[in-house]
Amino acid sequence: MIKKTLYFGNPTYLSLKNVQLVIKLPEVEKTDTLPESFKAETVRTIPIEDIGVMVIDNKQITFTSGLMEALLDNNCAIITCDSRSMPQGLMLPLEGNTTQSERFTAQIEASQPLKKQLWQQTIIAKIENQAVVLKTCRNAEVRNMLKWTKDVKSGDSDNLEGRAAAYYWKNMFPEIEDFTRGREGVPPNNLLNYGYAILRAVVARALVASGLLPTLGIHHHNRYNAYCLADDIMEPYRPFVDKLVVEIVNSGENIESLSKEIKAKLLQIPVLDVMINGQRSPLMIAAGQTTASLAKCYLGESRKIVYPNIEM
Repeated sequence: MIKKTLYFGNPTYLSLKNVQLVIKLPEVEKTDTLPESFKAETVRTIPIEDIGVMVIDNKQITFTSGLMEALLDNNCAIITCDSRSMPQGLMLPLEGNTTQSERFTAQIEASQPLKKQLWQQTIIAKIENQAVVLKTCRNAEVRNMLKWTKDVKSGDSDNLEGRAAAYYWKNMFPEIEDFTRGREGVPPNNLLNYGYAILRAVVARALVASGLLPTLGIHHHNRYNAYCLADDIMEPYRPFVDKLVVEIVNSGENIESLSKEIKAKLLQIPVLDVMINGQRSPLMIAAGQTTASLAKCYLGESRKIVYPNIEM
């Protein structure tokens, strides 16, 4: 089942009743002159089991502990935003799989050669998807990128990921002089940052559901990063976000700030169509297939991660 992504950007009361998320508006609840029948009509409810990602983007949102427990029990990823409306925090359940202990052990004991092979597969998939995006969105030359996919070694010892990224970003936004990809860079870096944060939450949620530790990466090893594995596995998914951002830029919208309309488009990332295993699937479902295949690699049942690809 495709899970919903919910965004809350205004003051709201969020609570739980009968396994339903209950949404109330403070300005309505606090007005004594309004009839109870009218107040009841403004209340919305959503089944907890239907929610996959929740974005909290207002300092005046109240959240009951019972609701938080129910959301985490249903493996919902809860994202909190800072004063600039940029995703800042991510909350996930501690347990997401019935055989979690076994999978944790297999993940921790994974050999270095296996990790290098998994990273090789990850980078090949990422560059392939970048090449498709660059060709379809910018009609740029990508034969060099496709050649690099054939040359990626175990562990990407030649850092072809970096070479591909330099070429990719140089040609992705040619209308922006000297555009460089960076968290503090000029727009549309703000759109990319927001989109990647949503993607990261989706992948981290899928990892937990597959009984894996999001912290223990196959390549990323930043001691201050609690989601190294999520950052690894999301790499081939990033071009899907890039493609969406190019479409937003091409639409002529003002990208200097994250408007409500732009956020609405970026919040569609979990339901973007992707191709995986020869079938069309929402990105959130595909992420679950990817992390499940990774778990099989750790358990010695497979040697290949299943990643999505972008159609030409």
